[in-house]
Amino acid sequence: MPQLDTSTWFTTIISMFLTLFIMIQLKIANHSYPLTPQIKSTKSDKPKSPWNKQWTKIYLPLSLPLQ
Repeated sequence: MPQLDTSTWFTTIISMFLTLFIMIQLKIANHSYPLTPQIKSTKSDKPKSPWNKQWTKIYLPLSLPLQ
């Protein structure tokens, strides 16, 4: 049974990592980022509802008195 030749594995793995690094760098360099980021307001603009602003009670069947 022949012996597995692993002498070129180090060169192959290092060249693979170098290629991946270069590809990722080129992909990031082609991405356009905004020059001045806009600050978003943290206030939540709630839509005005036609409902009255008052508390209402919800009666569940279990909370009704026994008959």
